[in-house]
Amino acid sequence: MAQTDHDTGDFATLQRLADDRWTCRQFTPEQVDRATIEQLLTLAQRTPSWCNTQPWQVVITSGEGTDRFRKELLAHIQTSGSTPDFDFPAAYEGVYRDRRRACGFQLYDSVGIAKGDHEKTMRQMVRNFELFDAPHVAIVTSEADLGIYGAIDCGLWLESFLLGAQALGLGAAPQAALASYSPFLRDYFAIPDTRKVVFGVSFGHPDPTHPINTFRTARAPLQDQITWHS
Repeated sequence: MAQTDHDTGDFATLQRLADDRWTCRQFTPEQVDRATIEQLLTLAQRTPSWCNTQPWQVVITSGEGTDRFRKELLAHIQTSGSTPDFDFPAAYEGVYRDRRRACGFQLYDSVGIAKGDHEKTMRQMVRNFELFDAPHVAIVTSEADLGIYGAIDCGLWLESFLLGAQALGLGAAPQAALASYSPFLRDYFAIPDTRKVVFGVSFGHPDPTHPINTFRTARAPLQDQITWHS
């Protein structure tokens, strides 16, 4: 069968980026240069939003700024409970529980954590707050008055950011875990009380030698997700 323009053009490029993108959970210490970060952010700025409100505001750390934040965040989580601005899922049931568990088992298997080893599981969880050793993190907030739709727009921004990072050969880890300590983030980065923390993204150059970066999650077939009406 002959290839169509869609097979070889822009759609094929987008398909390849979406297929190849993955969550990086171990980074090298190499900094990403400012020009490349700005190139990535400029792409993400093209994200569509409700009435073109562009609700995302982004804090970016680099160098010693990332190291200071990582140290302070780790100290904070050891003495404080989580208080996210947006409610986390109330439960994972049925297929959602199955998919979540499958992802978790892949992650733990990749680094040799046996099922039931709660100490090592907790240690791996804490890696979120070590930013997986990333040299940079983005903290993304939305205006509180825009409610859930502002957060949805930030989610669209995240997809643009992740695909852009993939296109630039960078690794990225979107992290709701960081948003679970929203008051700390607001205080640390002097974020106004009128803004809600939606998520963080650790990013940088991926470490291709680390086993945790070797597994890939699956996606459900279309027939499990789509209902057609004709």
